[in-house]
Amino acid sequence: MKNANSTHCRIAVHPRRSGREQGIALVTTLLLLTLLSAVTVGMVLAASSDELINGYYRNMRGSFYGADSGLNIVRQAMLNQLAAVVPTTMTNPAVQPIPDGTDATIESSILSTYGSSTSLNGGQAASSWPSGYAISAVDLTLASCLPTGPTAGGTCAAPTGSPTGYSYNYTYSLTAVGHTRASEQTTLTDRGNLLVNVDLTPGGSVPTSFAAWGFFVDTFPICGSLTLVPGTITGPAFSNQAWTFGTSGAYIFTDPVGSVNANLGYRFSSSQCFQSPNDPYVRPNGQTINPDFQSGYNLAQTALPLPDNDYSQKRAVLDGMGTDTSVVTLPQMEAALQDAAGNAYPPGGASSGVFLPYSDSSTTSCSTPPCMTGGGILVEGNASVTLTASTIDPDQQIITIVQGATTTTVTVDLGANTTTIQSGASTTVVNGVPTQYDSVGAVVRDATMIYVDGQISALKGPGSNAAAIQDGHAMTVVAANDVIITDDLLYKTKPVTTTQNQIPGTPPATLIPGNDSGQVLGIYTNGGDIRLQNCSGCGNLEIDAAMAALDDTGAHTIRNSGTAINTLTIMGGRIQNAMGNINTTTRNIYFDRRFSQNGFAPPWFPSTTVAPAGVSTTVVTPSVQRVQWLNQTPF
Repeated sequence: MKNANSTHCRIAVHPRRSGREQGIALVTTLLLLTLLSAVTVGMVLAASSDELINGYYRNMRGSFYGADSGLNIVRQAMLNQLAAVVPTTMTNPAVQPIPDGTDATIESSILSTYGSSTSLNGGQAASSWPSGYAISAVDLTLASCLPTGPTAGGTCAAPTGSPTGYSYNYTYSLTAVGHTRASEQTTLTDRGNLLVNVDLTPGGSVPTSFAAWGFFVDTFPICGSLTLVPGTITGPAFSNQAWTFGTSGAYIFTDPVGSVNANLGYRFSSSQCFQSPNDPYVRPNGQTINPDFQSGYNLAQTALPLPDNDYSQKRAVLDGMGTDTSVVTLPQMEAALQDAAGNAYPPGGASSGVFLPYSDSSTTSCSTPPCMTGGGILVEGNASVTLTASTIDPDQQIITIVQGATTTTVTVDLGANTTTIQSGASTTVVNGVPTQYDSVGAVVRDATMIYVDGQISALKGPGSNAAAIQDGHAMTVVAANDVIITDDLLYKTKPVTTTQNQIPGTPPATLIPGNDSGQVLGIYTNGGDIRLQNCSGCGNLEIDAAMAALDDTGAHTIRNSGTAINTLTIMGGRIQNAMGNINTTTRNIYFDRRFSQNGFAPPWFPSTTVAPAGVSTTVVTPSVQRVQWLNQTPF
């Protein structure tokens, strides 16, 4: 019998085995976390690499397109510069239109303009991917040039026969380095030929300002009731009819003289006037009229066309261009003009008042309103106008306009680039100055048009031999009716001499070195006369301006409607429909020879077209032949 306390079989429990099982689970978890981390890192690296690859590709493509765009831009710029060298008219078809050495000049221009980094992110492309280019190498070389035409031969530099055109072939090579915002760059080269064909068409007309004549008259009948007043006339002189000379004094013409009539008129008395193409004219009794044509004369010439209105001058006030010859409408004036108090031009028109073209909004050239938007000053109704060169500030031109009891002062300050209009208690300072623009809106120069839509009852300077026109200021004064000049109008700095040997060994009207600051005055009326009413007690009168009383149907003139003038001096030119009695003992015209250089003239002055014999117009046909395009980027 077994003992009741005997030992039974037992199942042993091992705590270490349980601990070991828990450790395996931890290791498994860690392994899974490590694997997951590795997968995550791999994904991150893959995404980052993809982003880096895409960014690199994007930057490379941006630099590629930058270089390619640069090649296109610069190639066209070279072609444009070649075409721009060709003059619009040629007087000698045997002289090639593109001078030797033009290719080297354009090379230098291209490197100077495009040799450093040029951004493509301007204008409409401002928000595009950043990209740009620089031209690292350029070569432009004249490969060949031949004169063209049935009888043409030789070379462009030494043509034979009668060329009717020229054919140029320039080889070119360009290297552009494109770049973007990263360091990636693309280098592209382009080679080919720039072809410029120039055709000459005989009988071209040349646009010319009437200021280019020292003296022009439309109607001057040969042997009529008036004879030319004796004196010195400098600058070209032309009559759409004839010239008639008298016996009361000497005539001196320093420049060429022309007329439509085939004869000159010589009046010896009220009943005796003779016509002849010869100079001098000698009567059988020995009496002689002998004008001194120092540069010759040409008879039987073609008449010059005349301006038929002054709409472009009025419009120049609004837009600074003055190229539109249509009627200026009330809505256009209301939209563009304001007075000194900021009131818009009245929609129903105005009988008086002074208005400037300015805007209360910013413009492309003016960020702080009010901003100047046009070319000058519109005066409604009759007015007197005083022009004054400031003696305090050498940049300021002062224009004082009086209408009844109202005085308006406009100060154009080129130094501060402001225009101030003050009338009564109202004053507005406009940012910017009146400006002349070309037909595409590019700035030509700072210039002021004063258009009086009525009569100028008194146009004058400040008196006491003080200057009316400040250095650096260009101005034209236009009236719809008469312009009455009552006192001297003087340049602060005279551009030409007024006496023989003022510069040793030179005649009068010689340009004075260093005296040209662009100062110029024009006076014009298309609907009235320019009348001289010299101030009381003033024996002499000097007008430093080109003056024109001219339209295509009238008989407008420059005449004296006041007391007799001892000596009338005009530094500029005298242009008129008809001869008028200027009631002066001596009249001297000192032509401003700047008017015969590079088209210089008072701003928006009336113009004509001239078709001189032997002149040909040019037609330029440029083209490109690309022969090679290479990507030279190292990869």
